Amino acid sequence: MTAVAAPTVASLVQSVDWLAIAPPTIAAVVALVVLVADLFLGERRKALLGWVSVAGLAAAALALLPLLDGDRSTFCLQTLKGEQAACSYTADHFTLVIQFLVLAGALLTALLSITGIKDAKNTPRALPEGEFWFLLLSSAAGAALLPASRDLATLVVALEVASLPAFALVGIKRDDRRSSEAALKFFLSSVTATAVTLLGVSFVYATTGTLHLTRIATALTHVDGQFHTLAQAGVVLTLVGFAFKTAAAPFHFWVPDTYVGAPLPVAAYLSVIGKAVGFSGIILVTVVAFPSYADVWGPALAALAALTMTVGNVAALRQQATRAYSAVRLLAWSSVGQAGYLLVPIAAAAYSKDADKAIGSTVAYALMYAAVNLGAFAVAALVARTKPLNRISDYRGLYRSRPLAALVLGFFLLCLAGLPPGIIGLFAKVTVFSAAVDAGLGWLAVVMAVNVVIALYYYLQWTATLFRSAEGEQAVQRIPAPLTAAIGLTAVIGVVLSGAPQMVLRFASTGLF
Repeated sequence: MTAVAAPTVASLVQSVDWLAIAPPTIAAVVALVVLVADLFLGERRKALLGWVSVAGLAAAALALLPLLDGDRSTFCLQTLKGEQAACSYTADHFTLVIQFLVLAGALLTALLSITGIKDAKNTPRALPEGEFWFLLLSSAAGAALLPASRDLATLVVALEVASLPAFALVGIKRDDRRSSEAALKFFLSSVTATAVTLLGVSFVYATTGTLHLTRIATALTHVDGQFHTLAQAGVVLTLVGFAFKTAAAPFHFWVPDTYVGAPLPVAAYLSVIGKAVGFSGIILVTVVAFPSYADVWGPALAALAALTMTVGNVAALRQQATRAYSAVRLLAWSSVGQAGYLLVPIAAAAYSKDADKAIGSTVAYALMYAAVNLGAFAVAALVARTKPLNRISDYRGLYRSRPLAALVLGFFLLCLAGLPPGIIGLFAKVTVFSAAVDAGLGWLAVVMAVNVVIALYYYLQWTATLFRSAEGEQAVQRIPAPLTAAIGLTAVIGVVLSGAPQMVLRFASTGLF
């Protein structure tokens, strides 16, 4: 039995490009600043921590601008001849797009959270402000690190840095049994998925003798026959943890209870940033590290996509409008269905000659989904201020009491459904559908078309509820500025993208790797 030796290097000392790592670093540093400042601020001044967090996330997002001039890599090993051999961190176009999605999504989540924390203050379910902002920023730092990771060790560490604070955020509502149960279910299932992923990583390392993605791709092209089955098992098992983060079936069972038990801004964060983490991880390990095993992960992801979109849409269809938290549950199951659509182009990349184009379809869809889903959760947070049970029936007559909020939510739901005037949603679905057809996955395109029709029913049903006559008087409260900003920003982004949808695809797919 022969082993594959790792390339010899002259030194393990690695250079650091501080500009390249600035976005996740800024988020991590601000998290520590908030944690320390919380010890010295009185209760009346702790509201400042939220605005410091917003400023920190904005600064981290702005740190992406100097990186647009070209790809940058750091934490690189050097060969004996002084040549750059492999890097653990790369800020290429793919990295910047996903980091923008993560940091912008975390910023909108922070705006939602400022209102949520203020509303819960002086109540039995008040949230600890310092801990909340520290956990949110820490998770965002891990999520921003993951798309730049170019070795399996950094990928797994980034995945856990993004995940561990999220467990605590889900269970941060003290003395709330539903929140504690959701956090425990989320934690146990995630730990199991991570253990399986680490087993897969160990198999890949045993087969190739390296953890760097580009080296793995090279080593897997000439695997010894006796290691072939081990390599296949490693490829499949490595995908499990990332599939869990994307809420792909059958790893989706934690989603509805977790979204209901978590504070609404945290549910919004998980639905967008959690998915961005999972999908960027899947893209990196499949397209960058395992292209030679496309015959293994391609069919697996295609089957996952079909199962995920079907399970999510059928479950969303069965939600009862009068059930407590039915609006959040519908958004949760809808997010599972949307995860199925996002998996389609990644599966198509295994069969396509132009993998960049297929992956660009997923990234473009993720950008659309992030904007409109965060907007839908923002309007849900607005309704929850007067109707905390957040049933779909509670949205009846919203147009009469809050016409702008009703129009915006209707627009978001139509975007998710893929209907005009939500042109960006329609464009994203057509792009994903085309990726499946171009790759020869006609059966998957048919499954997607059927699921889109199923989803139309519950999205349109909820949209129609907004414009029906309300039962009784509707309580109207003044909308806080942070919540207004979150709803307004997502609405503007959705409208702008619907006016120029091709801009998203061009931005998402140009020179990804």
